[in-house]
Amino acid sequence: MLAFHYDHLTLALPPGHRFPQSKYQMLRERVERDPGPLRLRVAEAAEPAALALVHTPDYIDAVLQGTLSEAAQREIGFPWAPGLPRRSLCSVGATIAAARAALEEGVAASLAGGTHHAHADKGSGFCVFNDVAVAARLMQAEWHRRHPDRPGLRVLVVDLDVHQGNGTASIFRDDDSVFTLSLHGEKNFPFRKEASDLDVGLPDGCGDAAYLDALDAALAEVWRRMAERPPGLAFYLAGADPHEGDRLGRLKLSADGLLRRDRRVLDALFERRIPVALSMAGGYGEDLGVTVDVQRATLAEAARAWDRWRAHPRA
Repeated sequence: MLAFHYDHLTLALPPGHRFPQSKYQMLRERVERDPGPLRLRVAEAAEPAALALVHTPDYIDAVLQGTLSEAAQREIGFPWAPGLPRRSLCSVGATIAAARAALEEGVAASLAGGTHHAHADKGSGFCVFNDVAVAARLMQAEWHRRHPDRPGLRVLVVDLDVHQGNGTASIFRDDDSVFTLSLHGEKNFPFRKEASDLDVGLPDGCGDAAYLDALDAALAEVWRRMAERPPGLAFYLAGADPHEGDRLGRLKLSADGLLRRDRRVLDALFERRIPVALSMAGGYGEDLGVTVDVQRATLAEAARAWDRWRAHPRA
């Protein structure tokens, strides 16, 4: 299974900054020590033209040229520095590469990504460009070029980061070619939420049983509402931040609960032969080693799904 990374590109952050960028290198090194069926690849940068499928020209230029206002930088949570544009482009590039690989092989992953707070005209919450939205739009465009006489590619976004995917919801509002599901902490960031196609807000302290029941009900509703026009590609934001040890999550899922979450999603997609590109999304553990453990388990579960695709490819 292909997994794309770019942790050699780091951000110039002040001491004590809350963004745990070291987790990306930790995860890649963990995979390198015991790759199993995972095939690591360095992600290439996305082209600015791909960003323009989602983001406004003024916002793209402000990021790439370093003209973001102080207020815009505060909302993103990162100070602008020369390394920010390249890293942001590679974040999108990793998810684009994972989406292309998923369409070929059934399952692929980015070891980061899931920047779902970025809107068309601004970034927010440690998210500069919306990698999933750009990859979705680009896959739809490429599908149309290859299959001009066939129906367009419908996309499903399964966002299980603990924070609502407000940017993604805003970008795809009133667009029935992309279905957005967000299962998140109701009282957590962002405090002003956008309407996804299906939002499931969970109370603080929600544990394994209640979470998995809510997920089962949400997935059943997704399949009901997409029955007439099933998706041809899914993006799964497999956030580690619902974990009980996460300092920003406020939910109480165990590592086993998160593994069962991943298995439910990946099994449901495989049963319907829907290719899936995973993003690791959020994870802010008090102990980053625990966050990386959760993410590595997600990748192992994704590799199991990839093995099933190899054994039972689509006709």
